Amino acid sequence: MTYPVVSVVIPVYNEEEGLAALFARLYPALDALGTPYEVIFVNDGSRDRSPQILADQFHARPDVTRVVLFDGNFGQHRAIMAGFEHARGQRIITLDADLQNPPEDIKVLLDKMDEGYDYVGSIRRQRNDSLWRHVASRMMNNLRERITRIKMTDQGCMFRAYSRRIIDTINQCQEMHTFIPALAYQFAQNPTEVVVGHEERFAGESKYSLYSLIRLNFDLMTGFSIVPLQFFSMLGMAISLLSGILVIYLAARRLIIGPEEGGLFTLFGIAFFLIGIALFGIGMLGEYTGRIYQEVRRRPRYMIAAVLEERDET
Repeated sequence: MTYPVVSVVIPVYNEEEGLAALFARLYPALDALGTPYEVIFVNDGSRDRSPQILADQFHARPDVTRVVLFDGNFGQHRAIMAGFEHARGQRIITLDADLQNPPEDIKVLLDKMDEGYDYVGSIRRQRNDSLWRHVASRMMNNLRERITRIKMTDQGCMFRAYSRRIIDTINQCQEMHTFIPALAYQFAQNPTEVVVGHEERFAGESKYSLYSLIRLNFDLMTGFSIVPLQFFSMLGMAISLLSGILVIYLAARRLIIGPEEGGLFTLFGIAFFLIGIALFGIGMLGEYTGRIYQEVRRRPRYMIAAVLEERDET
């Protein structure tokens, strides 16, 4: 068996309307490379006809197609991790199934790797997302870079290329929750970024809600940095110092001026503000504690129902 040079990992979740269009563009783009390749589809518990469509595609192109079928829905990043564990290529590409990133730009990533880079991220040339997603993404990118020191211009784009060494290192990690582009960045020796195309979603709708995006960024920040905990520790010290000064000031006023009726609601406002900060800090601490709880249980990250692949008879 000729082992592939390039592996393309594609997580799939309820994408039946767009898979035919994906196949029609993906395989010609890969055939044009003139390099042995494989495409690994990971069905993340789709509830539509996606598994059957993927199975049909496997039977149509069994020489270059492999399909991993999850026994449930475990999330995009775990699906990609499963694809990494099954990938055999020396260069691994991650691509979403919604055709927002043109498969033809796979060559752009590979050409950049030919220059000696081991990790190639991507920057969407023209975002076709809604305004709130564009603004929220930019804000979270800036916040994430300040906290984690991980530089990714466009963290929301999963269209990326990784060397075999990085993928092998990622496969050794046993984290339940992680953010793959950031994890790979930490293991990269010579990372870079390229500009790629960005199109409107071919069919269906985004699987990421506002809550999902917030959760993803919480996982990113708490999984790669303890800066939030350190920030609240320093904030607590500053508030304690200011509170002590305020108490001394109010006590001095009472001794000098006597009892006062005014200022009660101001104190209430200050108290509620400080209570809000304390609750947010407790919530942040809970995020880290929750991650520890999930890791120590050592449950499997995903369950595979079946793998469709062509067996080596030699």
